[in-house]
This record gives sequence, C-alpha cells and structure tokens, in this order.
Amino acid sequence: MRWDHLTDSTSDTRAAGFFTTGAVRTRSFDAPEFRGITFHEVHAKSIVNRVPDTSRMPFDWTLNPYRGCTHACTYCFARTSHRYLDLNPGPDFDNQIVVKVNAAELLHRRLNSPRWQGEHIALGANVDCYQRAEGRYRLMPGILAALRDHANPFSILTKGSLILRDLELLRQATQVTRVHVAVSIGFTDSALWRTTEPGTPPPPSRLDTIRALTEAGIEVGVLMMPILPFIGDSPQELRATVHAIAESGASWLTPAVLYLQPGVRDWFMHALRQSHPTEAPRYERLYAAGAYAPHWYRERITREVTRLAGEFGIAVRPESDHWDTIAADTSAKDATGFVQSPLF
Repeated sequence: MRWDHLTDSTSDTRAAGFFTTGAVRTRSFDAPEFRGITFHEVHAKSIVNRVPDTSRMPFDWTLNPYRGCTHACTYCFARTSHRYLDLNPGPDFDNQIVVKVNAAELLHRRLNSPRWQGEHIALGANVDCYQRAEGRYRLMPGILAALRDHANPFSILTKGSLILRDLELLRQATQVTRVHVAVSIGFTDSALWRTTEPGTPPPPSRLDTIRALTEAGIEVGVLMMPILPFIGDSPQELRATVHAIAESGASWLTPAVLYLQPGVRDWFMHALRQSHPTEAPRYERLYAAGAYAPHWYRERITREVTRLAGEFGIAVRPESDHWDTIAADTSAKDATGFVQSPLF
C-alpha cells in the first residue's frame, strides 16, 4: 500500500480526509470480534484537513479519524479514496479500515496553535466517525473533548447510533459553541436497508438516535439521502420515510437523489445487479448522461418530499437554500451544520 504518498496538505486537489504525507503504519491485524475486517493503525502527521478551494462544501475544514467504512453502503462516494492506498473501492473499502490512532492528540495540538482561528470543523464528511470501529478505538470522546475545551464549532454527519455514547460530551459542547448533528436516513424499508447499507444501524435505530439527541437539546437534522430511484422512491416509501423523520423530532430534512460518481458507480451497479437485477437496466438509462439523475427526476422527487413534509409539519431545506444559508454562516465563522453535497 502507498502509505508514504498520501497528503492532507492545503494544496491537495483530492477530497478532504486523506492522510498526511509520511503517515506511519504501526500495525495491521484482524480482530476476532470483527470477522473479515483488517485494521491498519497509523500515526498521522495532521488530522484537520483543508477542503480544496474547488469544492462545493460549505465549510473549509474537515476531520476524519478513519479511512474505509464498515457501514458498507453500496453507494458511498468515499469508496474511490481507497484507490490511493492501493486498495479497491469495493470489498477493501468495507473491510480494510485505516485508523488514525493519534487523532485526538493531533486535534489538541492544532486547536492550540496561534494560527488556528476557530473555524467550523465538519466531522464525518468522508466516512462515518461512528462506524463500528469506533466502538473499539474510542477516538471520538477525545476529539469531542478537544472541540469542547476550545469552544470550537463543529458538526457531525453520521448513520451511527454509537453517537449516543458521547451524549454528555455533546451536551457540554453545546454550552460553549455551536454544535449540529445530521443523521442520514434515505428510506425506512428494511429489505432495502439490508441490501444497500448492510453494516449500518437499521433506520428505526437511527430514528431513536434522533429522538435521544433532540431530547438532550442538540440540534438534529436529517439528510434524506440517498433517495434510490425505482427501489426507494415509491409514493408509499417516501410518505413512510418523511412521516418517520417528522415523528423523530428532527428539526429539518434535506432530500437528495442518489449520486453515482465514477468508480462508485461500478460497485453500486455490481451490488444492484445482485439485489435488484431487473432494475439495473433502468439505472443505466436514468444515469446515462453522468453521475446525476436527470433534472426532471430530481425536481419531481423534491416536490413530492416537500409536499409530504408540509403535511407532516417538518421543515425542508432544499439544497440551494442550504448553500446560501450555511455559506453565510461559514463566512462569519458561525456555521451550524453539515448540509447535502452532490458528493454524498
């Protein structure tokens, strides 16, 4: 693997979340309680990553303590990043997990630097920081404590119910800075969950997580993504999902249709042909022009979700509105959250 050719430098043209040049691998091993998964522990040189200027992200800095993700979501945009480790974006992304064991130490050092201006940091923008590996390594308590101690604003994007383990730290952080959590729930159908997000907590567990966070006074929104054409976009499924999100107590939702960038597309289609073989040709036609579903399709889904959200009494933040609102907050160094990007 190319451990010595990875960078988090501000000049990096790849997506934020990559290792620092010279990251040192300390050991690789298979853990009995994580059958089929190999962990690669590394000491990184830095942990707070500058988002490339060309990115549409509404924030400038990210933090990702892991590479690869046991959630094994077939559509995950971050899959292609594993190629920079000489690993494949398919099975290797799911079971070859890189752990930056010194993440909290590096964050403390960065936040203590006189050059750091207290900008918003987005956690989980590459892979989920509350994936199963976090139960073993417990990197997030140290990370959250550092952010709390420096009153540094941050947001978390997750599918992981493990975030509730750190509820008290999150509560403490909200007393001194802006904290926002976004939970990803694109559908509630259990069969669809098993075939597309097999390593994640099931949707009902995520909905319970939202309830617990909101009851603790933490702002939580839902990224209703990805909405999967033909297999997750029926009127019944959209209604059930929006209703469940509204009942969970989430402050808002943002709908987003599946985005299939090159590399990810191959793996997603491979999985789709196994789970929904009759739908694969329809996907090929719908995404014939590129990574996005056609504008007319995305507009139709947004209108329907917006109508349902009005019926069930939850706010909708369309993608365009998100960018205007959050970009303004970010420019004032007062960002409140992570929002939907076409990358996710």
